[in-house]
Amino acid sequence: MVEIKTPEQIAKMREAGLIVAEALKAASEAAVPGVTTGELDAIAKKVIEGHGAKSNFLGYHGFTGVICASVNEEVVHGIPGERVLNDGDMISIDCGAIVDGWHGDAAVTVFVGGGHAPELHALSATTEGSMWAGIAQVKKNNRLSDISRGIEGYIRRQPLPPRGKYGIVEDYGGHGIGSAMHMDPHLLNYVDRRRGRGMKLVPGFCIAIEPMITLGTPKTHTLADEWTVVSNDGTWSSHWEHSVALTEEGPFVLTAFDGGKAKLAELGVTVAPDPLG
Repeated sequence: MVEIKTPEQIAKMREAGLIVAEALKAASEAAVPGVTTGELDAIAKKVIEGHGAKSNFLGYHGFTGVICASVNEEVVHGIPGERVLNDGDMISIDCGAIVDGWHGDAAVTVFVGGGHAPELHALSATTEGSMWAGIAQVKKNNRLSDISRGIEGYIRRQPLPPRGKYGIVEDYGGHGIGSAMHMDPHLLNYVDRRRGRGMKLVPGFCIAIEPMITLGTPKTHTLADEWTVVSNDGTWSSHWEHSVALTEEGPFVLTAFDGGKAKLAELGVTVAPDPLG
């Protein structure tokens, strides 16, 4: 069953979301050549613990990090450690936090150093743009598949990169979030008509929207560490994520500092008031 939250519970999720946003900001700013992914993990951990919150990644099914640090062809779930970031790398940083039992979860793609090919910038921009297109569909009486359609439709409308294509990763997607990090419903980043339109969106519905796109195949496999997911053809990937609540007044992005106001305004969507007032 899908968990529907009260305004008070959404407010707690907003507290967690703001901590996630701060942790991602700190880790992203520190993602420079010569830094290890383990050092980024320590930075995010300090932010989370400094707010009296808990990491929802650390210990999750035995995961050893506070962040997932996925570099280049690594799509998701990269384990932070001794890997040194090099100039020209691209890293997805995924992070979560818990406040009084309520969860936040978000991810960003960061460019390390400079000199990245235009197609990599386009890949990240397309992934991020598709996430916002999906968030814009979090409306009362819309269906779950409307979010999927918003994501896929945005990607399909973008010009293809000169030396590749956009592969929408099929084995991973968004998820419900609230009293647990991963809950029903599962959200596809593409439309599968065999699944129907999905549940109707109602106030109190919360979802983590997270498109993952590669410059080639949508197919992935997991490395021997049993966590790190990589593209089958070795093409680089991008991953963006936000946790979103639907309230009586509309959507609110729990893990964005401004609640998604600026980005959603570009799409003609007005965000709900901040749950924290």
